[in-house]
Amino acid sequence: MNLPFPSLFVSHGSPMIALEPGQTGAFLQRLGRTLLTRWGRPRAVLAISAHTTARAAVLLGADRHEAIYDFGGFPPALSALRYDAPGDRALAARLGESLALPVVEHGGLDHGIWTALRYLIPAADVPVIPLTLTPHASPAQLMALGDKLQGLGSDGLLVLGTGSITHNLRLLMRSAITGTAAGDGVPEMPESAVFRHWFAERSAARDWPALEAYRTQAPHAALMHPTDEHLLPWYVAAGAGGRDHAPLRIHEGVTFGCLGMDAYAFGPHAGALQEALAHADAQTAAS
Repeated sequence: MNLPFPSLFVSHGSPMIALEPGQTGAFLQRLGRTLLTRWGRPRAVLAISAHTTARAAVLLGADRHEAIYDFGGFPPALSALRYDAPGDRALAARLGESLALPVVEHGGLDHGIWTALRYLIPAADVPVIPLTLTPHASPAQLMALGDKLQGLGSDGLLVLGTGSITHNLRLLMRSAITGTAAGDGVPEMPESAVFRHWFAERSAARDWPALEAYRTQAPHAALMHPTDEHLLPWYVAAGAGGRDHAPLRIHEGVTFGCLGMDAYAFGPHAGALQEALAHADAQTAAS
């Protein structure tokens, strides 16, 4: 019998990650392989992103989801990429009933979802059910939404939040001018490093009150997140993992010196995933 899936938060960064994977794209590939090897193929992915928003939480229950190119000013090759995944209308309806969430027959995967999934599940053969983000909800409210998702991992569902652990477009545009294509070669600004360290430290301590009040308690919070939406999916995924288990940072990194690319796992089997990734890395280094 397969282990229940941990819930995940991954930083998708710039849409260009789809063409220039960099360190985080390579990590997402390893993560996908590790999940498939140790946990098996998910029954479906319940995805919540910074870019699919609504006034209330809604499940998208279409039969098919195509990649949405919700960006501009990038090379034409980026919009030529495809990631068309199946939906699962029946499963979405059952989830809507059990979670008391409305379901709409609307499809599409924003770039925060499909750029991550093309590395995690490159065959695009696992059904995806997007869950809309309410960007004006508080972290505590989104943790409460995540609480409702507990147990889905035992049913073979992978809860996946995507955003960025830090996200300031003004800083990003300034840094991108001098960066490499993937943005991995730019030194990290001190404020970004301090914020990411605080978030990982408070996570390891299960300091939920501080994490929910990050905007007033985290150092440089307003600079790293002028608006909340790219961090908010973290709280949904964390709630899905349960408050009795410490969130574990399973990847850390930064592009363009200010765009944090950290990833987290949540729930009772987050530690098993962290160990499996470390084992895979050790095997790769030894080969």
